[in-house]
Amino acid sequence: MIVRTWMQTDPLTIASDTLVSEAKRILSENNLHALPVVDDGRLRGLVTRANLLRMGHFVLRTQDSDEFNYFVTRLRVRDVMVRNPGTVRADDTIEYCLRKGRELGVAQFPVLEGDRVVGVISANEIFQIAAHCLGAWQRCSGITLGPVRLGAGVIGRIAEVAESAGAVVQAIYPMLGRHDAEIDNDLAEHRIIVRFHAADVLEIAAALAAAGIPVIESVEAQQPALAA
Repeated sequence: MIVRTWMQTDPLTIASDTLVSEAKRILSENNLHALPVVDDGRLRGLVTRANLLRMGHFVLRTQDSDEFNYFVTRLRVRDVMVRNPGTVRADDTIEYCLRKGRELGVAQFPVLEGDRVVGVISANEIFQIAAHCLGAWQRCSGITLGPVRLGAGVIGRIAEVAESAGAVVQAIYPMLGRHDAEIDNDLAEHRIIVRFHAADVLEIAAALAAAGIPVIESVEAQQPALAA
């Protein structure tokens, strides 16, 4: 998966001489978590909603009228923005974006093409990707298998057993545990998530277990709530 496919395109940007109070308003009204700061077409920094909220709360707690007046009428984005923020390229992979976000401890990146800001990718977009992978919009049922050591034919066998028992498989994907990410993939034991449609989830789970594939949990698709 490529960042370009999932990023927010044509993002709102602000100039570095914008008032902080105006930046806060733009973030709030557009339900954004960050705004790239762009001058003359070049990225200069990043201003985040969390940072501005913390600053605003500090000013309110001090109850100093001079500080409040300065915050509202004089403080500029260039005074508070994150300079030289981490960025990703439009053609970078989502996997690279996630690793970089974890290394830097940030939840959003301006996306560059050359020197131009062409998008923003944040935790919101990553949530959308996770929802698609989990089949949240399709209301799939799911079974978690494991531990399973991957090898030739393992995924195919899981799909064959599930479909022979009546499942219409939508997705199968392996997951390493939080502490297993650095283990050699050939040696690691994975949890395998199977997303599918079926009339009887327990029947699919029983078939997988009977085939010697350990079942951790099974979850039936949730139906939409009926209107009152």
